[in-house]
Amino acid sequence: MFEKSALDYLYRERDDFTPLVVMMCGIAGSGKTTFSQKLEKAGFVRLSIDEEVWSANGRYGIDYPIEKYREYLDRAHARLRDKLVKLIHNKDQIVIDSSFWRKSERVEYKKLVEAAGGKWCIIYLKVSHADLLHRLKMRSKRFDANAAFPITEEVLTDFLNRFEVPKGEGEIVIEY
Repeated sequence: MFEKSALDYLYRERDDFTPLVVMMCGIAGSGKTTFSQKLEKAGFVRLSIDEEVWSANGRYGIDYPIEKYREYLDRAHARLRDKLVKLIHNKDQIVIDSSFWRKSERVEYKKLVEAAGGKWCIIYLKVSHADLLHRLKMRSKRFDANAAFPITEEVLTDFLNRFEVPKGEGEIVIEY
């Protein structure tokens, strides 16, 4: 699917009765934040796991020790889930800017969204290894929440090997 078609679909899916939660899915550098920011400009509330970690703890390996990352990430996920439920109860439209790279995490969030009274949509951004590597090299030169966790070529390869591609989960695939 093309990005414009996906955006048009999401805009049509919104209503005042059942909040729509868009779950971004993809490897680091796939464009999740850029796509999420487009939805934010259209009235969605954006929840970003990277920004949640950054705002509470700063930059990986600089403002806190590397070995604390998993603990801080787990705490950030708990805060993000709490915010998500409150926003659904408030009837807000939401986009979650996170990788959702494990199927079990996607299933967990779908259940959370439905239990809180919302509906969900997964947007999977599929990008080639070469394009991801190029984007991540450019991103590493920035100093912001989305560049707070440095991703080398080795880390990217590890991510790609462990990433569980959504298949048959109700996902919309956008190829960049």
